[in-house]
Amino acid sequence: MTHLKRVLPHSEVIQQSLRTEVSLYPEIALRELIANALIHQDFSVSGAGPMVEIYDDRIEITNPGTLLPSKKPDRLIGTTPESRNEKLASSFRRFRICEERGTGFQKVISAIELFGLPPLLLTPHENAFRVTIGAPRKFADMAIQERIEACYQHAVLQYLSSQPLTNTTLRERFKLHDKNRNQITNLISDAVDAGRIKRKDVGSGKKFAEYVPYWV
Repeated sequence: MTHLKRVLPHSEVIQQSLRTEVSLYPEIALRELIANALIHQDFSVSGAGPMVEIYDDRIEITNPGTLLPSKKPDRLIGTTPESRNEKLASSFRRFRICEERGTGFQKVISAIELFGLPPLLLTPHENAFRVTIGAPRKFADMAIQERIEACYQHAVLQYLSSQPLTNTTLRERFKLHDKNRNQITNLISDAVDAGRIKRKDVGSGKKFAEYVPYWV
């Protein structure tokens, strides 16, 4: 983490008349993702190990081994913890690197939203699993599929906090003004059509509609 903080780009902000360097990527998200890659790597895959690749617009973290049979990429946020390497996971918990409570991805998504980053990209490969965290990008610069995925991840985060997704919460996630309400309304409709979220209460008016992940 010390090495990553040294090589990753920073932006300079002024707080209380003092210049402060702020990383473009949330440290807690990187820590959780790297710890997750170390814990869940498949040691039976020879000639491979966890890898962190830094690009101008993203960071890719890859670990050898496919997802456990009981896991699906779009259900990893808030999932019941299940370690591939139980002794390693237990040691990480004792060293306070992780909690073994299945809250790692929740922390990652929360940090991503706070920093205004694109949604976390989860990509299973034939014999590896990759997570990609993108550099800050405005709503207007995101592809429609990225917007829909960000909408879904926000819905999951809200649901795990016992809160629904609404037009207001999604606008706050994208850091948009109230005048962009119609854009968010259209995005919510696209996410519903894509089967990523659904109405919580179909009897309520559309203006104050609440949404939850598709699997609720």
